[in-house]
Order: sequence, then C-alpha cells, then structure tokens
Amino acid sequence: MKKLDLYIIRQFLSTLGMSLLGFVSVILIVDLIENLDRFIDNSIPASITMRYYIYAIPWFINIGLPMSMLISTVFTVGILAKRNELTAMKSNGISLYRIAIPITTLGFIISLISFELDNRWVAKGNKARYDIERQYMKRKARVQVKKEIRNIFLQKNEMNHISISRYRTESMVGSGITFISLDQGIVTNRMDAKTIKWLDSLNAWSVNNFSIREFDPEGSVKNTIISKSDTLLNLNFSPDDITQQSKKPDEMNYRDLSARIKQLKENGVDTTKWEVDRLFKVSFAFTNLIIVLFGIPLVVIRPKGGLSFGAGMGIFVIFIYYVFIKLGMSIGYNGITSPVVAAWMGNILFSIGGILLLVFARK
Repeated sequence: MKKLDLYIIRQFLSTLGMSLLGFVSVILIVDLIENLDRFIDNSIPASITMRYYIYAIPWFINIGLPMSMLISTVFTVGILAKRNELTAMKSNGISLYRIAIPITTLGFIISLISFELDNRWVAKGNKARYDIERQYMKRKARVQVKKEIRNIFLQKNEMNHISISRYRTESMVGSGITFISLDQGIVTNRMDAKTIKWLDSLNAWSVNNFSIREFDPEGSVKNTIISKSDTLLNLNFSPDDITQQSKKPDEMNYRDLSARIKQLKENGVDTTKWEVDRLFKVSFAFTNLIIVLFGIPLVVIRPKGGLSFGAGMGIFVIFIYYVFIKLGMSIGYNGITSPVVAAWMGNILFSIGGILLLVFARK
C-alpha cells in the first residue's frame, strides 16, 4: 500500500506543479496586459516593473493554488480511471476512500503551506507592490490613498502616541484627536482636541477646541490649559505619517492583524471588519483541502467521460465557492453574522457537500 500511496502522490504533485506554473503564468500575463497602460502612462522603468511582478508572484501562487489543486485531483483520479487502474484497485479490495487518503493528506498539508505563504510572503509582497504603486503610479494608480481614514493610531517614538478618530486626506483635517506624551512609560502630558488642520505654508497644525493636561509622576493633574480658539502647535507628525498608516488588510499578516485588532479594541473601536479579514486568512487557506474533497468524487460519478465531467463540474464548483466567499465577507463586514460564521460559512457548507458526494460515489 505504501507503493500505491507514493504512486498517487507522485502523479498528483507532478500535475500540481505543471498546472500551478501554467496558472501563475496566465495570471501574470493577464495582469501585465491589463496594467501595461498604467506603467507606460507613469513612465515606470522596466526594472521597477520587473520588481513589481517579482513581489506579486507569492500572491499569484496563492490565488492559483485552489484551481491547481482541483485540476490535480481531477486528473490524478481521472487518469487512474481512464487507464483502468482504478478498476484494478477496486478488484483488489482497495476502496475509493483508501485512494483518497494520500490526496486529502496532501490537501491538508498544502492548506497549511498556503497559510504560511500568505502570512510570510504574500503580505510582504503586497505591501511592496502597493508602495510601488503609491510612489510611481500617480496617475491611474490601483491603490490610492483613501479620501477619509478612520481610527488612526500613530506611535512616532516611545514618547509620543497619537489617536485620530477621522481624517480627511484632501482637506488634511482631522477630528477627535488625542495626543499623549510619555516619560519612561508614565504619562506626562495629554492633549485632546476637537479638530486639527494642517497648514502647508507654516508646516504646522492648527488646533481648535483643545485641552492640555500635565501630570505629575503620581498621575495627578498638576496643570490644565483649555482653549476654544485656533492655535498653532507642533505635534511631531505630518499628514504623510497618517496616510502611511492606512494599510490594507492584505498588506498585513495574521499577527499584524491580531495586533491591530487588539489596539483598536483597547481604544473602543469596532473591529468587525478587521476580525473578518483575519479569519479569512485561515479559511481561504483551507480552500485547497475542500477542493480536493469535491474533486475526488466528481470523476467517479460518471464512469464514461468522468475526466471531462469532473473538470467541468469542478470549475463550476470553485466558481460557486468563490461567490460564497464574497458573500460571507459582505455579510461579515455589515455585521449581519459574526466574523467566525462569515469566514467559515462557505468552508463548512462545501465541506459537507464534498463529504456527501464522497459517501454516495461509487466506492
């Protein structure tokens, strides 16, 4: 039985390698054609363009893995059936369940690899790509600075911590500001302001309706300044510091998202969207295992033409699966369901469907 496992694994991995290479190549070429006008319009050098796509390869691999896993599963089992090797195995008492063990094991292992790839390389690659877009693609940039950024937390150094509830990038106006100064971990000053506005000509912030409190080492207030008029203050940060903090979730790994969620919760901010994105990093990785569960029985449902039927149905299944992923993210973002349900809804439903197909397929 060990030789049989090795035979199936070798055939699966060889198909996976070729199909993944094909999908990554197609995705890369399509993306290059789609964005070629942006590179030309912004006069981006060939070296920068090449670096951009080197950073994109981990992302292309990650999104190409599920479809490659499906093709590998369908072709591995389909070729066994086409060569009558599946019939020979069954005649020797080897059931479809036993044949499925090495393939599903590979699906689980590759799901773990996909999660690790997403957290180690995809997040870093996406951040580097978006930095290139922000720096070089001033016109027609796919990733632009948002017009309004909410729930901003800056730490310029160990001494200064800034919190801004809402910031308008076009007018450079912020509201709901808290500025805290520390000395060896002890709060020495705290400023709360209703609004701030950046003045380019003076290279300073105009602060309106603010209060400044000074604290002694014991934490008691020793001095308070309250003003409702506009006052120019140097707050040790600029608008560029704010816009650089507006990272997208796919620029952050699981650990970064967890730290961000903890930070937001400590400041009383709703973290539903961030929690959904964090959980999807795990659930999407296990797409590779779920696709395998569907791919195995699809081939053996129809004895004749099982390979073409399995490939066609597999593509349809993965399309519907991606629809469920988007649906789950949408209802999760809007708070209709909990983040856990939103992230794992599609996985659970399709896992049940794949297991049922495997149960009712010809053994």
